[in-house]
Amino acid sequence: AGAGAGAPERPYDLVVFGASGFTGQFVVEEVARAAAGGELRGGLRWAVAGRSREKLQAVLDRAAERLGKAALGAEVGVLLCDVGDAASLADMARQTRLVLNCVGPYRFFGEPMVEACVENGASCIDISGEPQFLEGMYLKYNEKAAEKGVYVIGSCGFDSIPADMGVLYTRDKLKGTLTAVESFLTVKFGPEGSCVHDGTWKSAVHGLADQDNLRKLRKKIGYAPVPVVGAKLKRRGLVFYNREFKEYSIPFMGSDVSVVKRSQRYLHTEFQETPVQYGAYVNIGGLGSVIKLMFAGILFLLLVKFSFGRKLLTKYPEFFSAGRFTKKGPTQKQMDETSFTMTFFGEGYSEGQDPQNGKPNVKICTEVKGPEPGYVATPIAMVQAAVSLLEDAACLPKHGGVYSPGAAFYKTKLIDRLNKHGVEFSVISKPEV
Repeated sequence: AGAGAGAPERPYDLVVFGASGFTGQFVVEEVARAAAGGELRGGLRWAVAGRSREKLQAVLDRAAERLGKAALGAEVGVLLCDVGDAASLADMARQTRLVLNCVGPYRFFGEPMVEACVENGASCIDISGEPQFLEGMYLKYNEKAAEKGVYVIGSCGFDSIPADMGVLYTRDKLKGTLTAVESFLTVKFGPEGSCVHDGTWKSAVHGLADQDNLRKLRKKIGYAPVPVVGAKLKRRGLVFYNREFKEYSIPFMGSDVSVVKRSQRYLHTEFQETPVQYGAYVNIGGLGSVIKLMFAGILFLLLVKFSFGRKLLTKYPEFFSAGRFTKKGPTQKQMDETSFTMTFFGEGYSEGQDPQNGKPNVKICTEVKGPEPGYVATPIAMVQAAVSLLEDAACLPKHGGVYSPGAAFYKTKLIDRLNKHGVEFSVISKPEV
């Protein structure tokens, strides 16, 4: 879309930008797998992009080795560009239909790529879990992207495809009207535990420091209020005991709630669908975990308020996160032994019941299960989102724009595609009226 008749064909369907970064390398591997699997009609023409030819070549060699191939061959392009050099980004964007942007923290490095894509008629997908970046891009580029007929879709990784598509899946599986959902995330580790690369830690540090600006940004966007339909969903406390899971839970700090809310607002405004209220939580274990987390949380919140505190936090991620965030990221063994389950408890009104009246009378429970969230599930989600964008184009929203995943992929085959690749959606218990 977007290229006029007689415009020269773009040489690539997609380019992975930041391909040699920690997350980028796993995205490259996943794209290579999709290309080899023949999931795209007419094959996939793709390239990697970044600052260093040597590093990019090394990433392609590693991906080939992981896929058991001699090499990915000359069919994969190598483009040199730098996030600090706008001309190089524009040049890259002109050569492709779609950019997979893996260069974060996005609040510092995300916008130049979005701008280059929108200006040069390429779509753009990222895996940001930073609401301020995601909503800031909506404010600045939504109209321009619509004009150009391109799609800018943020949060297409573990944040927030399982949550956003999970809520839509739950709604589709309930006979009647879904009015509220709570999700609970459980991450299982192997004996070696788990850790996260410090890029994610940096995003969290700066995100929590900047809550005020997020509020200002939302005022500026001036979102229309979404009506509350059905019984009002109660917000739970900071820590609570969860009978279903027999452990303690806390609110999920990521972008899930803000992303789901954007999707629900879009579907309500565009298609008059009943908006679903949503709360997101994460299960943390027994009382010991609660106490440890409280101490860590208090320390974090004290430090994050001051610039020297943020410097300390970003300089020594391992120390301040008790080993959970490291500059090296997880080992292959740690990743292989880690998995997640996100469980959705929905309530609503059976067919023929008016959701504006009385108590909800049906319940449903669904789940999304998948491999290690950060570097296995995230590349799968991102690449399948890309495949949906390229292959299910007829099912995308009519106009280009800046979209949340649920709004963009609502009518596509994304959930089926994810199911085939190990991020599995299923109904656990059906409602009885």
